[in-house]
Amino acid sequence: MTTSSSTIDLNVGGVHYTTSLTTLVSAKESLLCSMFEESKPANDCKDNLGRVFIDRDGVLFRYILDYLRNRKLVLPENFSELSRLRLEAEYYRLPELIKLLDYQNSKSLLKPTLGPIRSSPSTTELADNTGSITVGYRGTFAFGRDGLAEIKFRRLCRLLVCGKVNLCRAVFRDTLNENRDADRGDGGRYSSRFYLKHSFLEQAFDMLIDAGFELKAACGTGTNTVSCEHSPVPTSASMPSASNTKTHLPQLVSQVSEEGRWYHYNEFVWVKAT
Repeated sequence: MTTSSSTIDLNVGGVHYTTSLTTLVSAKESLLCSMFEESKPANDCKDNLGRVFIDRDGVLFRYILDYLRNRKLVLPENFSELSRLRLEAEYYRLPELIKLLDYQNSKSLLKPTLGPIRSSPSTTELADNTGSITVGYRGTFAFGRDGLAEIKFRRLCRLLVCGKVNLCRAVFRDTLNENRDADRGDGGRYSSRFYLKHSFLEQAFDMLIDAGFELKAACGTGTNTVSCEHSPVPTSASMPSASNTKTHLPQLVSQVSEEGRWYHYNEFVWVKAT
């Protein structure tokens, strides 16, 4: 049996948390209290490292924990996932948090809309906002089979945004996702944890140009994975034991079925001097 001073390791949808038992059982009618109260046996659903596994949204769980600790709802500016967070509150059976979320949602509905995505920031918004913004992305390409010159675009991952918070908000407006940024408050600080809600590089560039920015520098790196046909086939000497065969075979099969890939990361530095 655990004591009230125990710490609990959680794996919520792949995101790891450590908190106290006191926090988890603080809301007496909640699902978490029923899972972890001392009168019940320990939760049997655990990952391979022994952490209690909960199959829910791991990123939004941080706000559930914040509420259990402080009995207050504190969200980042421009938080855009109120409806999803309300679903999490319903799942964890937290009626008071649901009321706070409904109130927060009613306030957000009264705010004027920001207009279309491509609307340019006003002169007033950008009057004193000079500085630099860095946009970065990681992409994946696949080469054609048998050494053909054709290259097919595979995937463009998130567009990352780094810079002064106020400046990033003024330029990208409602396309800026701030949910990964743990800090709150002062807009004069800098952050490297923003990303855009879309994956269109040209749209991001157009918004920077509309705001008076100029591209000053760019850099890129790339790495080419070795295709299986050029890789040495593992021998019994390279496999420590027969038990490893089951582990290596699926990897070999997947390598055989994959084309050679090229991964790359690019960054673009945009500057507004006046």
